[in-house]
Amino acid sequence: MDNIYNSVVEALIFSSDDPITPVEIMNAIKEIDGLDTEINEEEIEKAVDELNAMYEVNGNSFIILRIAHGYIHATKPGHAKYVGYLSSEKTKRRLSQAALETLAIIAYKQPVTKPELETIRGVNSDYILNTLLEKNLITIQGRAETVGRPLLYVTTNEFLKYFGLRTINDLPKPREIEEIMKDEDFLEQKRRIMMNGIEEKAEEEVLESELNLQNESESELKNENTIE
Repeated sequence: MDNIYNSVVEALIFSSDDPITPVEIMNAIKEIDGLDTEINEEEIEKAVDELNAMYEVNGNSFIILRIAHGYIHATKPGHAKYVGYLSSEKTKRRLSQAALETLAIIAYKQPVTKPELETIRGVNSDYILNTLLEKNLITIQGRAETVGRPLLYVTTNEFLKYFGLRTINDLPKPREIEEIMKDEDFLEQKRRIMMNGIEEKAEEEVLESELNLQNESESELKNENTIE
């Protein structure tokens, strides 16, 4: 593949909201330049490597990541703290501790049934499973060949995208998780998330209190009008 296609590959990745696969890139090129255009996945990979090398030389703030079996533009890890400060999309749809716990079990044990999941967690997981299904982070793969034939749950490409993984094999190993848990940056981010959660809860309590006071005032005013 000629280097001229590097910019085409870059444009396709840049314009895609979701990770775009090598096959999708090749199909786009062949549809425009002809089905006989000689191009393969190895050449797409080479183009991505060359683009990332160019970004590095130019000191760009972004790179092309390989996640969810495809490619997507993203800011460099070193800028994560600054971008995160402005509240990313993940913050808007933050997962609860219970949801993260359930998702972790499914990710590492998949395919897994609801009874197996609840045996590990020790609590009912109906609500959490429905939440994860609604967010498209997990999906139903079929039924287990056991008594009652319970549903089998697995993670999705949206899960890979959410956590910035290329494939499920990129999940950190237990030993790596222990190291991450001790990392100072992780502990700082955890502290901030906890503080944000406390602040959000406090705001909710204030709003609820104000609403209750308003309802009480309206009720008292209504009673006074009734007496008059």
